[in-house]
Amino acid sequence: MTTIAAHLDAYDSQLRTDSEVRTAESVERHGALFLATFPGGHGFITYAHLDGLAGAEVSTLVGEALEIFSRRPEIVDVEWKTRAHDGVEGLHEALIEHGFAAEESESVMIGALESLTTNDPADLLAADGITVRRITTEADLRAMSAMAAVAFEEDEDEDRLGEMLGELTAGSDIEFWVAEADGKIVSAGRLEPVPGTDFVGIWGGSTLHEYRGRGIYRALTAARARAALASGKKFVNSDSTEFSRPILERSGLVKVTETTPYIWER
Repeated sequence: MTTIAAHLDAYDSQLRTDSEVRTAESVERHGALFLATFPGGHGFITYAHLDGLAGAEVSTLVGEALEIFSRRPEIVDVEWKTRAHDGVEGLHEALIEHGFAAEESESVMIGALESLTTNDPADLLAADGITVRRITTEADLRAMSAMAAVAFEEDEDEDRLGEMLGELTAGSDIEFWVAEADGKIVSAGRLEPVPGTDFVGIWGGSTLHEYRGRGIYRALTAARARAALASGKKFVNSDSTEFSRPILERSGLVKVTETTPYIWER
């Protein structure tokens, strides 16, 4: 089995289970689907596989799942998470038919954690006044969220900030990491161990535009990888934009498939 095939097999068997919706407010099953509800009225649909379904059966399943969410007035939107390697015949057409819209695809990246700790530029960055650390206070987390909104050129996601503050207060195993220049947060990201698996997720990577191209994101990733290795994890996964994918590839991660979110809004 090739490295990519082995990583994809581990991804399907370990991550496409109830572990993917472990932080949801509620989860119910509908056939092969996991229907999860997250704070703020955000629905989420995922599954390990839809083997054997095609055409009208797929359309029926999409309609049934959407009906479960849409009859709940507190639900404002629903994401159906697809993976390119599933090859479910008629799924795209069924989602569009039921009012979902495809967003930008991302690369599913997987690799050994050790590969992320090599060529860490943290020492060189420190000499230039840039340091990396884990944050544990509400004030720092709010500053991190505000920076990410600027980096992504979008409004701050108050629902997501509320989720992160809840995770921080509850003492969850999710870690928040930042890079700072002269005391100002310029890059950030989360480390999310997946219980019962060999994986951690590296998510939410953001860097202010004027600080990009200097190795800051790579140093931030290396710090998170060392923390995950110390906890006994082996592999890292991330859904990566085209901006961060080359950085992860240089660190030894490989693209195993693509994921495309389809969004329905009330």
